[in-house]
Amino acid sequence: MSNLTDITPLRWLMRNPIWGFVVIVFIFFSLMSDHFFDYRNFQNILVQASTIGLIALGMTLVMINGNIDLSVGATLALAAAFAVDVQSWAMFATWGSWQILPAVSLALLVGIALGAFNGFIVWKTGVDAFIVTLGAMLGIRGLVFVYTGESSFYAMNFAYSDFSALSVGPFPVLALIFLFCTLIVHLLLSRSVHGRNTYAVGGNREAAVNAGIRVGPHMMINFMIIGFLAALSGVLLSTQMGAATPNLGRDYELWVITAVVLGGTKLTGGKGDIVGTLGGVLAIGILRNGMNLMQVPAFYVYVILGSILIAVLILDKRFNRATDGGLRL
Repeated sequence: MSNLTDITPLRWLMRNPIWGFVVIVFIFFSLMSDHFFDYRNFQNILVQASTIGLIALGMTLVMINGNIDLSVGATLALAAAFAVDVQSWAMFATWGSWQILPAVSLALLVGIALGAFNGFIVWKTGVDAFIVTLGAMLGIRGLVFVYTGESSFYAMNFAYSDFSALSVGPFPVLALIFLFCTLIVHLLLSRSVHGRNTYAVGGNREAAVNAGIRVGPHMMINFMIIGFLAALSGVLLSTQMGAATPNLGRDYELWVITAVVLGGTKLTGGKGDIVGTLGGVLAIGILRNGMNLMQVPAFYVYVILGSILIAVLILDKRFNRATDGGLRL
């Protein structure tokens, strides 16, 4: 008789334990709230998770590289400000709903440019990405307040502000965009040369250089990808709100990093995948939604997620020491 661990679903679950946690919290809130097990609530979970989830896809690539990007929340806010404000520029006044096109395009280009800037600085200076993107976070957030004049921009084009309410059958468009991007980044990471290089650079940067991988440009591309996804998240979030505020995206970098780490990506790089990240994003989305339905104060979500994150990091550290034959101090 074969061992139970040879069963493919069980082995998959052992490799992706975050999905076990997703199932547990799903069952728990289904039993605790009469409104949780409703397809409209599932739609809400996917829509609410989509903005954090999009950034988490890019963060997975960056963190597997052994880097991190703390500027994503500020990038989201600046992109959202451009996406809403550009529609009111005089040069596009006669464009009607077509004014959305240059506005969104410029917003996405802003995200890519900021990502390229971060990646270029990390590449050329050798300064740790944590420090570079921390500075970028502060600087970009300052630019948001300067550009907006510390006030909110409101979308006057109803085609833009109503976009988030669109659905394809039972599936909200925002959720479909997130799931489509998830598939694309998953294929990029698992089926392409760029994906293999991402793991190689994060696993052993010196060996990657010796293997002929252009590490600097490679990392810069991943920073551009996360910049694009952060900007896209900002655009979609501004369609939900019908506005862009200077404080939009605050703490998003913390939610994103938590989701990615819960999904199994190592802070030191070299390990992680999009399937795990998707599980981390859904776990956070279900927790926030379920506790809201139970009328639990929002700050308890921070306490629970913080505790879970610390526990995951401790267990991961102990596991690494055990497998490496390290000494526990």
